[in-house]
Amino acid sequence: MGATEPPAYVRTHREELVALTMDLLGTETSNPPGDTREIVAEIEGFLEPLPVGVERFAVDPAKPNLLVRVAGESDRTLLYNGHLDTVPFDDEAWTRDPLGERVDDRVYGRGATDMKGAVASMLFAIRAFAGTDTEPPVDLLFAFVSDEEVGGDAGLPALLKNRGLDADACVIGEPTCEEGRHSVTVADRGSIWLTLEASGEGAHGSRPVLGVNAIDRLYNAVETVREQFGSERLDIDADVEPIIEESVEYYGPSMGEDAARELFHYPSINLGVVEGGDAVNSVPQSARAEIDVRLTAGVHTPDVLAAIRECVADCEGITIADVSWSVGTAEAPDSPLVEAVASTAAAVTGERIFRRSATGGGDAKTLRNAGIPTVEFALGTDTVHAPDEYVPVDVLVDNAVVYAQLPAAWRSQRAQ
Repeated sequence: MGATEPPAYVRTHREELVALTMDLLGTETSNPPGDTREIVAEIEGFLEPLPVGVERFAVDPAKPNLLVRVAGESDRTLLYNGHLDTVPFDDEAWTRDPLGERVDDRVYGRGATDMKGAVASMLFAIRAFAGTDTEPPVDLLFAFVSDEEVGGDAGLPALLKNRGLDADACVIGEPTCEEGRHSVTVADRGSIWLTLEASGEGAHGSRPVLGVNAIDRLYNAVETVREQFGSERLDIDADVEPIIEESVEYYGPSMGEDAARELFHYPSINLGVVEGGDAVNSVPQSARAEIDVRLTAGVHTPDVLAAIRECVADCEGITIADVSWSVGTAEAPDSPLVEAVASTAAAVTGERIFRRSATGGGDAKTLRNAGIPTVEFALGTDTVHAPDEYVPVDVLVDNAVVYAQLPAAWRSQRAQ
């Protein structure tokens, strides 16, 4: 280990971290279209003088992914994952430059919190190991991916399918704070996306008794699903209950404790799309709805889906035209990875780190299903996807310090 340790290097070179963040923010990667070639080249240039292995992998030439390897002292591998694309932005809604502007101790820009800021912190952790001539206690692998914001296949799914990721654990740099509360996300929720189609009999709107209203049938079917499943308490595995209790405590201040408890103990059912009818004076003969059902980790999604199918089968004129589903995943809240991230973050911030479930699902689920224990962690702000998205400079620094300290903490927790 060098005379200066990586965390101290980060703090001493904070202005260089800010400059790196500004460079990443200044490269447009809104998705769609999600072209990340320029930002990948930017990162390659940053890494070029460092003693690391760099590999570009792409199934879509406009959406490359970058793998970075840092050799360590052991044959265990800790993976860091971050996405390079962002959601689009409306210039007119911003008072700051969406492609990067520093004002005092804040860095503004699309992706400052989600998640170019965290990517910059990860990259600077690599720089800190090299700059202090420090060999990490474990091998490090960084996967900077494309196509995340639209759930596309050119990013992490392509890496896992065509290239593979050989890692023993992973931390994703998604922002995991809300209204000043910090957390590590250790679980996600399962989902069922249903497309219902209703058939009826057309008639003139002045004589609706001569027809069968497909929209009415569709609405009744949706209400039946809500009544039969939305009010039925979920059967959650005992191992997940501690995560749920901490999640309720985490979300309670922002949404109310009762609403937070209901969110995890009952299915959430959202009618997201309704289509049907041709004119106000016609009885619609067809209609279509898309429904989003979310289920807490520890609930077996196929059982719920089977029950919903039986329910819909009893609704006259209703068919399930399409369905996709996933099962919620979770890490044990006392696992070595969770303990390492939570304890490191608590030491750096001096504040409590909740171990909670996400309300949705994303790349963490994909990696857990690939057999890689995964959590999400990054300090940030409540401005994700909002105009004037920003990240404080101190947050960039603290994230880089956490990422630099994590390999030693993870190895220590594994040894216990």
